[in-house]
Amino acid sequence: MKILITAGPTREPIDPVRYLSNRSTGEMGFALAQAAKEAGHEVVLVLGPVHGQPPLGVEVYGVETTAEMLQAVLDFLPQCDAVICAAAVSDYRPSQTSARKLKRGEMTTIELIENPDIAAEVGECRGTRPLVVFALESDNAIENARRKLETKNASLCVLNGPDAIGAHHADFTLVHPDGRVDPLGELDKSDLFEHLGL
Repeated sequence: MKILITAGPTREPIDPVRYLSNRSTGEMGFALAQAAKEAGHEVVLVLGPVHGQPPLGVEVYGVETTAEMLQAVLDFLPQCDAVICAAAVSDYRPSQTSARKLKRGEMTTIELIENPDIAAEVGECRGTRPLVVFALESDNAIENARRKLETKNASLCVLNGPDAIGAHHADFTLVHPDGRVDPLGELDKSDLFEHLGL
């Protein structure tokens, strides 16, 4: 198969030197891309700004903002047989971006607007392609993962917690559309791919 994977954070500019983002390192996406490649699949990795090096042998397309990631995903989607949305996408962006660096006192409040929902947009047009989404939750985890599975029209939701950020392993639970909950326990991130059914 040809598998499309999103990874890393996105950045939403406030001015030329400041941005809104999160702590994602891209490690989850890198691990999945490496495992998929080793399993014989072709991989397209749509990658937000990270410091690490992506795996060798995968096609990498770098982006910065959520809008750029969405466009790349939609461009690559027709060529791909499955999608794994492992990126930590910024849910909001500033309503206005300054063309010059803002001075102290000029940035006391930032009005935010919603970004597009990449996983949901893929879910609307995926057809029969598998779509795997991730839910990083700190409370009401199963309930929130089930809601995400439904609202994104995904075929599988991988649940983990905040301690997974930057770690080589995490405690994963799979949540299925038929209601099944499959706790995998603590796994190396590179071992998760074999449990995704792809």
